[in-house]
Amino acid sequence: MIMSITILIAMNLEPFLINAILAGVAVAIITGVMGCFVVWRRMAYFGDSLAHSALLGVALGFAVGIALNVGIIIICSVFALLLLWLQQKKVLATDTLLGILAHSALSLGMVTISVMGRRIDLHSILFGDILTITRPELWWIYIGGAIVIIMLLMNWSSLVLMTLQEDLAQAEGVRVFLCNLLLMFLMTLVVAVSIRSVGILLISSLLIIPAATARQLARSPEGMAIIASLFGVTSVGLGIYFSFILDTPSGPTIVALAASLFTLSTIYLQGIRKK
Repeated sequence: MIMSITILIAMNLEPFLINAILAGVAVAIITGVMGCFVVWRRMAYFGDSLAHSALLGVALGFAVGIALNVGIIIICSVFALLLLWLQQKKVLATDTLLGILAHSALSLGMVTISVMGRRIDLHSILFGDILTITRPELWWIYIGGAIVIIMLLMNWSSLVLMTLQEDLAQAEGVRVFLCNLLLMFLMTLVVAVSIRSVGILLISSLLIIPAATARQLARSPEGMAIIASLFGVTSVGLGIYFSFILDTPSGPTIVALAASLFTLSTIYLQGIRKK
């Protein structure tokens, strides 16, 4: 991190651009690695639902007077635990439960914010604004990101084995339920630290698109995680550049670049396979 700061200062960039680049690189790496499990385990809808529930966490943060990231972590954790409990009770199908919980939390968040009567930049929360990242928010991203990466590395073999074959993982002594809880908690952290970069409505895109792009190129789980992070960093870097030059919203610009890279790589690989 110290080396990155030195290089960016040497480039004589504005402080807000330095913060944006440092935040973007960190978010791209953690969403790239975490996104692999989202793609492998087909958790895209869960990630999207978790992000939607984050708005209620934002409302909680403003209402109680705590850091927004803490409010998001609390609400998203409650969301994940409630989903697990309802799944165990087999009340409804998982996708139905996700739809009910996600849209209920999003609506409650909007209502709560409206009732409070506070002037809040909802556009920034919903779609992100990485160019306005502050230094305290940067620390949140790096500390949360470090926790996510360390926990994934410590439990990598168990999580991958559980993803590939859950029955085999249980036979090998892997605590599948605890691993699922860990994945949900880590996704909660990822959502919490990434909200300001790409926003509530687009965070799932950064989890899915780079990982989906990498899946076409990688030959191992580790390779896929590395390639997904590289695609994520490239998308964020180009997104910040074009957002600054064209004066477009940063979150949608980053996602548009990620989608463009996915499209180009898919077309290129399809062309090679036809030959």
